Amino acid sequence: MTTATPESRSEFSTLDATTVETGDGVIFTLRWLPAERADAPVVLILPAMAMKAKTYYALAKALHAQGLSVVTTDLRAQGEARPALGEHTDFGYREMIEIDLPAILTAVEQRFPDTPIHLFGHSLGGQLALLFAAAEPGRVTGVTVIGTGTVFWWAFGPRRWYEALSQIQWIGVKSRIKGFWPGGVLIPAPMPGGVMIDWSIHSLTSYYRPRGTGRRYNSLLAAMTLPVLAISLSDDVLGPKSNVDFLVSRMPAAGVTQWHIDENSPVEHRDHFMWVKDATAIAAGVAAWITTGAQPV
Repeated sequence: MTTATPESRSEFSTLDATTVETGDGVIFTLRWLPAERADAPVVLILPAMAMKAKTYYALAKALHAQGLSVVTTDLRAQGEARPALGEHTDFGYREMIEIDLPAILTAVEQRFPDTPIHLFGHSLGGQLALLFAAAEPGRVTGVTVIGTGTVFWWAFGPRRWYEALSQIQWIGVKSRIKGFWPGGVLIPAPMPGGVMIDWSIHSLTSYYRPRGTGRRYNSLLAAMTLPVLAISLSDDVLGPKSNVDFLVSRMPAAGVTQWHIDENSPVEHRDHFMWVKDATAIAAGVAAWITTGAQPV
């Protein structure tokens, strides 16, 4: 995984910030990069599993340089979010989608009233962005995801079926037994047990069925009509194009634009995590799509 440089960490920490508290006592720090134009589209960046918001600072600055307002935040129990990992009450997808994102979006709406809000999600952050957008129509005007595919075992292709089934289900089993994922295969960093259990159930069944939810997320995804930019990376083994394609197939009513980044692209780093080193090139394509609907190249 990539990390921010000391200089960028220091600069990131000086950004204008607001804290948001959910009804169950989780506190998020939102950091703002407002555009010069008050009516410029706003992009809210949602991190990947175990990644910190500050890792995406280069992306945030690059999107801001394209004339967009940008907001960063961590996911629950990650980065600046409090309680920290190990101090929190266990949770899964439901809490992040149905408690955290509504509170965060309300703060963004208050800061940028009557302004179109777009979600940019990386990996798990992309899954949460899509599920939230599908469940709460009208809250956002578009979603961009990168490295975000289904983790359904079948989508990995025959050569990786056994790997996907065995490793992801092992993570789910160990998370149930220990109450958390300590880190190891596939996911080296510790993670909340509930998140990994929901993740492993989705991998086994292809359905998003977070514990405790009353929503039918797969049906909501199928009915969603928002514009979506789905970015896949040629060297991404965790979210390969086949998995991105499968997830896209679950959104037949959405206006999906797919951007597959390969060796013919100006993006040199095409790994699941290292793409952030080419944030400028990716931000240019994303900003063009947000503002004009143009196909990134």
